[in-house]
Amino acid sequence: MLKELGNKLEEKAMISFLKRFDANPFKVVFKDNEYVIGEGAPTFTVHMKEPIPVSKLMESTSIALGEAYMDGILDIEGDLYEALNHFLGQMDNFSTSGSVMSKLAHVSLGKSNQAREIEHHYDIGNDFYKLWLDKTMQYSCAYFANESDSLYEAQVHKVDRILEKLYLKEGMSLLDIGCGWGFLLIEAAKKYGIKGTGITLSKEQYAEFQRRIKENGLENQLTVKLMDYRDLPKSGMTFDRVVSVGMVEHVGRENYQLFNDCVDAVLKDGGLFLLHFISGMQEKPGDAWMSKYIFPGGMLPSLREMIADMTEDNFHVQDVENLRIHYNKTLLEWDKNFRAQLPTIKNMFDERFIRMWDLYLTGCAAAFYNGMMDLHQILATKGINNELPITRWY
Repeated sequence: MLKELGNKLEEKAMISFLKRFDANPFKVVFKDNEYVIGEGAPTFTVHMKEPIPVSKLMESTSIALGEAYMDGILDIEGDLYEALNHFLGQMDNFSTSGSVMSKLAHVSLGKSNQAREIEHHYDIGNDFYKLWLDKTMQYSCAYFANESDSLYEAQVHKVDRILEKLYLKEGMSLLDIGCGWGFLLIEAAKKYGIKGTGITLSKEQYAEFQRRIKENGLENQLTVKLMDYRDLPKSGMTFDRVVSVGMVEHVGRENYQLFNDCVDAVLKDGGLFLLHFISGMQEKPGDAWMSKYIFPGGMLPSLREMIADMTEDNFHVQDVENLRIHYNKTLLEWDKNFRAQLPTIKNMFDERFIRMWDLYLTGCAAAFYNGMMDLHQILATKGINNELPITRWY
């Protein structure tokens, strides 16, 4: 009787908390009661096996709701993407205690710890990523040049766009920091005849990129190294061009200037640097659930702080482009592929992981749609380069 009464009180308290998300109507269903929050016909239904304590929702709304979904305590009837759009569109109403974010944000930026963080996400297994990425094996924002583009076509367009911005010429040297499985460098070698070096901390990506270099007969043009970006200045290497796609988010706010310093150390005078990264509007720690489960140690730079750090190294910004909606479309394509592969994925991972990954892909798509995150490409020259075309040549 006391437990039942306690659950009823928790239920009422949870509904009271959820009323802050009333911009659009939705229904919440418990075992014995239903509630409609907002005005009008509900667009989706939240099914609860048991109430989430308000103390947890206040400590971190993101972690409390995310863990409840992962554990099957909370389920969505209707479109998960629509439900996440609803909640993330009202992200300002989420609660996060300072102690939670302090614990998640203040992690070691040492090489060994950051290598473990990369392993946590990127070394889940190449076989897993191959199931839902396209055959280019690019795990970053695609570029949908045409409404009808497939994911593969959009990823090829993205690389073509980056390589055009870099204004490559045959025989140039190109460094890719955080090279992933190597598609960008492979395309650059084939289409422009460059000499390329990729560096990564992921053993899985390193092994696959090595295999692809041999498969494409590019041993004389491409090299991949298991290497921390902080080791670049003492490497003795120099490059005509440097590119980094989706990597700087992992270095930590305290290291943004160091990252740019390391690029400066290996880029030749007048060389071009293209930085492709997920950005936040402000200099904040980010989402607590994402930091805990998906990208430990991850931090989103703001556009203004990244440009400010670049200017400290005398990088002259030539161009800035925002591909936010392209990432929304990319993530929805990934999630569609992920769901199509569930029969295979269920033989690889448990239900909690599967729900977590689905929530991650769909939640990120909603976050980009709602402008919680942007995707910026910055093109800059080291010092002055007056030899470039004076128009946007891509």
